[in-house]
Amino acid sequence: MHAEVSSNRQHLTVSKRISAFRVLIKEGIIKANLIPAFAAGFLAVMYYDQSFFKSIPLLLLMLLATTLLIGGVCALNNYYDRDIDRVMTSKQDRPSLDGTFSGPDILKIGFSMVVLGEIMLFMINSTAGVIGLIAGFGYVVLYSIYSKRHLVSNTVIGALPGAAPPLIGWAVIEPNLHILAWAMFIVMFIWQPPHFYALAIRRKDEYSNAQVPMLPSVKGNKRTTYSIVIWIMLLVLTPVLMTELGTWFVVVSSLLNISWLVISLNNFKPIEDYNRYAGRVFVFSLNYILIFYVMIIVAGLLI
Repeated sequence: MHAEVSSNRQHLTVSKRISAFRVLIKEGIIKANLIPAFAAGFLAVMYYDQSFFKSIPLLLLMLLATTLLIGGVCALNNYYDRDIDRVMTSKQDRPSLDGTFSGPDILKIGFSMVVLGEIMLFMINSTAGVIGLIAGFGYVVLYSIYSKRHLVSNTVIGALPGAAPPLIGWAVIEPNLHILAWAMFIVMFIWQPPHFYALAIRRKDEYSNAQVPMLPSVKGNKRTTYSIVIWIMLLVLTPVLMTELGTWFVVVSSLLNISWLVISLNNFKPIEDYNRYAGRVFVFSLNYILIFYVMIIVAGLLI
């Protein structure tokens, strides 16, 4: 009986640490970034008329490497943000705060994953490895360590490394990056500010308490909504970069962009509740990026 209870406790401890590990490396962010990485790689395979089945091992290696790289930089981000997270209500479940993982443990996990991910990318080719290296450095150093704490433009700066997955996905198939790879990068870059500004509006007070200069905390909600609209207006222009994918793609992606623009304009009505407004913009942004990269995969099949 005692042995059974001890075994159950050990199982719960292992299960808890696994769950905490998934939170530490931000599993949700990893999944969200694997979709554009795979979609770009798949499109490259189809575009260059390569065998998809023969490309599966390469694509799987790329996805594993990307998972390790993103998980590693997210763990390092969690390590560095511990002081900020302690005063933010929405961050209290992070294992970097509750003692599940110590600071040295988090550093070991983060650097180990980054190094392994980079080794795998460089095994594929130097272009993919260099893109991963620049993205990792950009997110950890330029965003997490510097701009997040000092610049109101931190979200825009963080969006640059955040848009790297489609470049990595394409580069593992063809190191010479095509305009379509850059178009996917541009879409993902422009998509991020309105996505995160909407989230920041809902967490405005938390960022203020943590003294993080997010746009809503420094400039206010009204100014942030202007930025959301401007970024989405830029997104409306991006389909012209992807005319090679067909008229249907340009039309559907344009309708998707215009729909988000109308939502960002609050259906042309005055905004009475900024939290509700931000919630609608944020939810549509999640659907937007999923629909867009599913369309990329469909375009690859049609090519």
